Amino acid sequence: MSDLLADTNVALGVSGSIAAVKVVELAHELRRHGAAVRAVMTDAATGIVHPWAVEFATERDVVTEITGGVEHVELCGRDGWADVLLLAPATANTVGKIAAAVDDTPVTTCATTALGAGVPVVCAPAMHEPMYDHPGVLEAIDRVESWGVAFVDPRIEEGKAKIATETAIVTETARAAGDRPLAGRRVVVTSGATSEAVDDVRVLTNRASGRTGRAVARALHVCGADVTLLHDASRAGGGPESSELPYADVVDVESAAEMTDAAVEACADADALISAAAISDYTVEAAEGKIRSGAESLTLDLTPTRKLLDTVRGEYPDLPLVGFKAESGGDDEALAGKARETLARADLAFVVANDAAVMGEAETRALIVRADEAREVAGEKLDLGLRIADELASELAGRA
Repeated sequence: MSDLLADTNVALGVSGSIAAVKVVELAHELRRHGAAVRAVMTDAATGIVHPWAVEFATERDVVTEITGGVEHVELCGRDGWADVLLLAPATANTVGKIAAAVDDTPVTTCATTALGAGVPVVCAPAMHEPMYDHPGVLEAIDRVESWGVAFVDPRIEEGKAKIATETAIVTETARAAGDRPLAGRRVVVTSGATSEAVDDVRVLTNRASGRTGRAVARALHVCGADVTLLHDASRAGGGPESSELPYADVVDVESAAEMTDAAVEACADADALISAAAISDYTVEAAEGKIRSGAESLTLDLTPTRKLLDTVRGEYPDLPLVGFKAESGGDDEALAGKARETLARADLAFVVANDAAVMGEAETRALIVRADEAREVAGEKLDLGLRIADELASELAGRA
C-alpha cells in the first residue's frame, strides 16, 4: 500500500455503534497505509467488538479504562504518543459529550485531552438517521467542527447514517495529521477517458480508467488543497470512486469539448490545473438515433478536438499547468523528449510521462519531467499522486 500515513501515530477511539464491527478492518487499512494504531474503547463498544480482536488488528494493547497511568494524557497530551485522534465510529452520545466537555468514557476523555493539547481530531459519526437529524446532535457537530475537528460525513442509506468508507476515513485522517503544504489552494484535476458519441448508443473512447487522476485528486486533498475533479462519473467504477468522491468537488463530463469547457470555467479561480485525463484527440459528428447494424462498411469522418492545455493556457497565461504524456514503447530518453515537447508548447510547470501500458493498472511507473531533468517515480498510483502534490506545492511556493 501507499505511504499515505507513513510515520503517523493514530489513536483510534471506538464508541458503541454497531459500526464498531468495522473497526478491525479500519485498523488494518490505517496500518496498510503506514500508520501505527492504538485503540481506545468505550464500555459500550466492548460489548459489540471484543478488545482482543482490536488488539489483534492493531498489535497493541487496547485502552478500555483510564487508570492511574493517565492513559489519555500519555496518548493525546501535549507530549503524547498520538499525532491524530480518530473517532470511528462516533455515536450521537459521544459527539454530544465531546461538545459539552463531558468526560465519562476513555474515548471522550481522550477527545477532551486532544482538543486541549492541540492534537488533530477526526470524527466519523455513525447512528440511525433520525438521531443524526436531531437538532441537538447537529448543533453538537457544528460546535465541535468550529473547534477544528474534521468530520467524515456518513453515508445516508436505509434510514441510517452509516459510517463513511475506509477510503474516506483514511484520507481525512491523513489530511488532518499531515503538513498540508497546499492549504488554501484550489486545484483543478482532469481524470479518466472522454467519449465521443457516434450515435445514440456507440462512442469512441480509450482504455484510461481514471485511477491516476483520482489518486492525484486524493493526494492533493490530503496535502490540504480544495480539489475540483473533472471526469466521466459513469466510467469511474461506481461506489466511492464515482460521482461522489469524498475528497473532491466533482464535475461530470463526457466529451473532450465538455471537459475543455469545464476546465476553462473551473480554472477561473484556481491556483493550478493538473490534466491527467486521456482526452480524445478526435471527435465525430454523431448520427441521429442508432446506426443500424449490418455487414455494410461505415466510414467515420474524424475532426481534431481542441487541446485542453493549450485552450486553458490561452485563457490563463499565468496559471501553473501540469500535463500528462502517455506513449507506447520506447526508452525513458525518448519518453522524456516527447514530454518536453508538450512542456514547451503549453508552457507547463512539469509533465508526468508514462508508458501507455500502465493504463488501468494499480501500479505505475512515471517520469516527472522538467526542462532540465527527469525523475522516476514507481509504485502505487497514490504514491505518484503524493509526489505530484509535493512537486506542485514546491512550484507554487517558488512562484509566490
